[in-house]
Amino acid sequence: MQDYGYAKNYKGEGHTFRKFKDGDDKPLSSYSGKIFENDTSYKCPTYVHQTPPCQGSCPSGHDIRGWLAIVNGIEKSPEGTAMSQYAFLRAVSSNPFPSVMGRVCPAPCEDGCNRNMVEDFVGINSIEQWIGDTALEEGYNFDDLVAKTETGKKIAIIGGGPAGLAAAFQLRILGHGCTIFEYQAELGGMMKYGIPGYRTPNDLLDKEIKRITDMGVEVRLNTKVGVDVSLELLEKDYDAILFAQGAQSGRALPIPGAEADNCITGVAFLEAFNQGRLHHITGKIVVVGGGDTSIDVSSVARRLGHIDVVHAKDRPEHIIFDDVAHDVADVSCREGADVTLISRSNITNLNAAQQEIDDALSEGVHILGQLNPVSVVLNDNGRAVALRVQKLGEDGKTPIEGSEYDIEAELIVSAIGQGAGLEGMEEFSNDRGLVSADKHYQIPNKPGYFVCGDVIRPHLLTTAIGQANIAVQSINTYVNEQSFGHRPKVDVHFFDLLDKLQEGNTNHESLAPGEFVAGDVEEDDGDHLRGTDGSDYAVHNYENRSFASIIPSDELFLGHFDDTPRVKRDHMSITSDNVLGNFEERIVNLNEEQAVEESGRCMSCGMCFECDNCVIYCPQDAVFRVKKNDATLGRYVDTDYGKCIGCHICADVCPTGYIQMGLGA
Repeated sequence: MQDYGYAKNYKGEGHTFRKFKDGDDKPLSSYSGKIFENDTSYKCPTYVHQTPPCQGSCPSGHDIRGWLAIVNGIEKSPEGTAMSQYAFLRAVSSNPFPSVMGRVCPAPCEDGCNRNMVEDFVGINSIEQWIGDTALEEGYNFDDLVAKTETGKKIAIIGGGPAGLAAAFQLRILGHGCTIFEYQAELGGMMKYGIPGYRTPNDLLDKEIKRITDMGVEVRLNTKVGVDVSLELLEKDYDAILFAQGAQSGRALPIPGAEADNCITGVAFLEAFNQGRLHHITGKIVVVGGGDTSIDVSSVARRLGHIDVVHAKDRPEHIIFDDVAHDVADVSCREGADVTLISRSNITNLNAAQQEIDDALSEGVHILGQLNPVSVVLNDNGRAVALRVQKLGEDGKTPIEGSEYDIEAELIVSAIGQGAGLEGMEEFSNDRGLVSADKHYQIPNKPGYFVCGDVIRPHLLTTAIGQANIAVQSINTYVNEQSFGHRPKVDVHFFDLLDKLQEGNTNHESLAPGEFVAGDVEEDDGDHLRGTDGSDYAVHNYENRSFASIIPSDELFLGHFDDTPRVKRDHMSITSDNVLGNFEERIVNLNEEQAVEESGRCMSCGMCFECDNCVIYCPQDAVFRVKKNDATLGRYVDTDYGKCIGCHICADVCPTGYIQMGLGA
């Protein structure tokens, strides 16, 4: 429970989905009785906006509750703006890739969802995909987001992956010019070269990227900073430099024999595949890892299939390293590949997304846990023919004596981590071969240099995007020669009531507070600067705590919510029988009706969703609906403090925890 200084946890046993005890047929207590038990308190309702755990769990700080509320109709679109467009604009405020992220993000937001305390999480990813795909179908763009006035500041962005592109998006919103320097032939980074197309269709990714570059972003492809252009030159031409080159070099196995030609990295394997150069594998393949990259390598290998008779030059390792495509046979000439994935972890504790693991198993990938690679077995020609492994205990660390054995392999793929390519920029490399960052995503002791994404520490795509958001805020502070302040405790994008009040809609142009004029009340009473519930220059009995607190499930009235099954996306069934040559997308998008229905399961944690419980149950009629023309999301109900007796029934029955007893003494 968060401590707000005034809030008390009045929630108790009755605030679960259990409304009755076993054998009872009446509520645990009567609300009428509570009036007389609790009327000694003079505290009255304060409407406290907090961050929901879904958003707090999202590395990019998505305003998830915000765009779910738009889709389910709680928050209305301004006049002339379609619901889908309004939801899109809210979603991209923190992450400009809703179509891609709705497909590939492992969704830590769903793990954090308070709805798990009722029955099952809200399908956040599926609704994000619907928002993203609808935006592409309707041709929604970012034209109206670009600042009307250019600042004249120019930022160099090293790397055109998710972090660099997200940074460019945020910089253009601020009116700063920016140039992306990308060493590959196309933008996209790991989204383009590290994730197979059946997970992120290239046409959708390209459209989401183009939407960003159309904002006025300069792009220089096939240009490696530190080699083709020096940092010194960038320092002269730009006001700040952002390292966002990711970590696109894989780590080799740290065991004897791993220097063999047919021992490659997962990053190299996927890059060759996504560039259209790798069309087949030969012999058995062993993948070492346990994360998403290892699963992707294994699943791609199953789809490519195995070729029995090939020339030496057509072996996969030569295709990968020679940058030449050798398509020696069509699918009809291939057989299912024998693919084994080994990991130090127990199979149930792999780092990869569970859906990807389940899919890989269904596709015929053999997954073996609690195995540690010991050495690569080489033949007389120095070619790998097997991977020697040792069994580990349940902890995934303790070797079991005498348990070593060999797994035959024609190709061994290491997917155990990634490193950054810092050629020509070695002075920025730390002891891990990456780049260090402070809390503002500045490079320590390098004024004007900033960093975000996998080049700090390889993690999720959405993590890189979240870091880019903060880095851009820091860049903006730097180029404007301002002082760096403290970052919020809860560092996310969130709904702002004051912004909402200024937004015109069908009934009025603005609900924003009026300008304060001293003397609105009599000055001789000593309170001429104090707001009242009759003043129009302030927002009353509302406090925004989104920057400081995440609302837990025990602050909600879970008994309000019915057990409602999740509306799930259809998932194409891929098995070992039909995996060969099958590169079709596996996820089937929701339709609008399904998206609206599923978004309706959101409990709107920490924000009013207009259920009317507080109005219905208030025994004094102190809580009332705001007049329709004056109401909006976050200002739907108000309190007459002349009637309030402090019984806190309104707070007890608030499903979302939006009401705290905070005013008074």
